[in-house]
Amino acid sequence: MAEKNLGKTGHNPSVGSIIVKNNTVISSGVTSINGRPHAEFNALNKVKNAIGSTLYTSLEPCIHQGKTPPCTDIIIKKKIKKVFFGFEDPDLRTFKKAKKILNTKGIKTKLIKSNKYNNFYRSYYINRKFKIPFISAKIAISKDYFTINKKEKWISNTFSRKITHIIRSTHDGIISTSQSINLDNALLNCRIQGLNKYKPDLFIIDLNLKLKKNLLLNKILKKRKTYLITYKINIKKAQIYKKKGYKIIFVNSLVNKNNFNLLFKKIYKMGYSRILVEAGLTLLNTLIKNKLINDLYIFKTNYNLKNRGKNNAILRHLKSIPCKPMSINLNNDKLHKKEF
Repeated sequence: MAEKNLGKTGHNPSVGSIIVKNNTVISSGVTSINGRPHAEFNALNKVKNAIGSTLYTSLEPCIHQGKTPPCTDIIIKKKIKKVFFGFEDPDLRTFKKAKKILNTKGIKTKLIKSNKYNNFYRSYYINRKFKIPFISAKIAISKDYFTINKKEKWISNTFSRKITHIIRSTHDGIISTSQSINLDNALLNCRIQGLNKYKPDLFIIDLNLKLKKNLLLNKILKKRKTYLITYKINIKKAQIYKKKGYKIIFVNSLVNKNNFNLLFKKIYKMGYSRILVEAGLTLLNTLIKNKLINDLYIFKTNYNLKNRGKNNAILRHLKSIPCKPMSINLNNDKLHKKEF
């Protein structure tokens, strides 16, 4: 349940909840798009009689008053008998407090520790601890480690590209560069059935404002938030892009870890919690070198490109990362994932 809205709930974590009564699931809920209402409320609000039921929820229920009342209120009001949750909320307003409150009302509450929940809430934990988005990155490479096919647009196959769309759908923002966008005329949206209406907001690093004027992207600026990240000295030139519909983020510099951290903190303050980097080797090398990536997805083909392949930067950092293929059938392609 929680996986359904991962990357779509803003600064709030995506939570899944189910209500069980007489050994039967009588209701379920997930955190709403943009984060409100919470999953426990969505699950319990649909049930007329939940007296004596058990609530299973992926995250410790909140106890604090925010834009909506705390979830512990409706748990108590509905006379739930037992609560089981999978991860303690790192938000200090709730951390390890829900159990005490519910126990005083006679509601048995227990944390069920599991690596599944620990892994799922890595991004939320990083959001809360460092006030920056969780940063993922993806790249496709041939068997002989080329990232560009000089003859064709794609390196990976259609199965891999579908997985790419699914990965995009679990992020609320995508970071790319003007070089990558100009080269591929890319839209970087979700184009598979069921997800084709979802478009993560787009951040384009364009320090010297070289984004082309005839891109497909320019036709959908009114339907999707698209930001250009550029130098402050480009204020006048940036106004041209602003009139077209681009939103502008100014930076002084973008070369070292501190520069990127400042940018990521700014993006987090704007309401984004999970960012996917889809760009070339130059940006990827910088992020890997400065330990700014949390998850790295590498799609690797089973063939060599040889003289049909090229790279715009060295592969030293990418090659040094130990990865194991995930157990996903991609029809000869393999997906490697590295968690940092």
